[in-house]
Amino acid sequence: MSANTLFCFGLGYSALALARRLKAQGWAITGTCRSEESQAALAAEGIKVTRSSREQVPVDPAGELANATHLLVSVPPDENGDPVIALYGDAIRARHADAKPFAWVGYLSTTGVYGDRGGGWVNETDALAPTGERGQRRVDAERAWLDLLEQNGVPVHLFRLAGIYGPGRSALDTIRSGKAQRVVKPGQVFSRTHVEDIATILEASIARPNPGAIYNVCDDDPAPPDEVLAFAAGLLGREPPPAVDFEQAVLSPMARSFYADNKRVLNKRIKDELGVTLAYPSYKDGLMALIAAGS
Repeated sequence: MSANTLFCFGLGYSALALARRLKAQGWAITGTCRSEESQAALAAEGIKVTRSSREQVPVDPAGELANATHLLVSVPPDENGDPVIALYGDAIRARHADAKPFAWVGYLSTTGVYGDRGGGWVNETDALAPTGERGQRRVDAERAWLDLLEQNGVPVHLFRLAGIYGPGRSALDTIRSGKAQRVVKPGQVFSRTHVEDIATILEASIARPNPGAIYNVCDDDPAPPDEVLAFAAGLLGREPPPAVDFEQAVLSPMARSFYADNKRVLNKRIKDELGVTLAYPSYKDGLMALIAAGS
């Protein structure tokens, strides 16, 4: 039985993929969530979490972290900065300074920190140039977590995630909803990552900790979003939704903002440094596997 305990700040879609794997290996899993519904669903899986947010301030942050050996942070920053550092930063610093320092801390960021590269490739050493406020918040949050490493020795690792998909959250579900728009913006590509590959990469980093390391988390096949929807429709035996020019598409401000960034993300470091072999190197592999699994 493992003596390790993973504490997840924000036990949502991506974090839960890792948590379930580690739990099956005998790890203890605990953490935070925001809603009663999530808390109840996690309890049904044998995972006890507390509800925590800026509006629900933890009563005893140090007590919650007392048994944690590893931390995973998937809570996004808000307009006031990183909420986890605001609520738990002092407890993390104090706990790491005692006789039981953390073995590994992972922060889930986004490839949005690179901004727009006109369809060009980016890697982890490229300068950050976010195009909007959300991207800048991520840059600031990354800096705040790296400060914990540089100033307090907390073993922080950064993971910059591309567009996440998987069971219940894929182009297949978009097609099934009947509300899909096959938006065409010439030259536009996005990188993606299957949720199970995220878990594989995090697990590999836990096995090979390298504090301060930054990893792009994405597949090998950046692709236009309209092509992905057309492929998903074909798998479902449906006609692709009609193509809609980006300028005429009805999109929310947030959805439209994603099209401001056009880049291809390199993932060489996860392979070279962590020895990762992606289960789903292309969106085609991922979508076909979801179909085969009935998802």
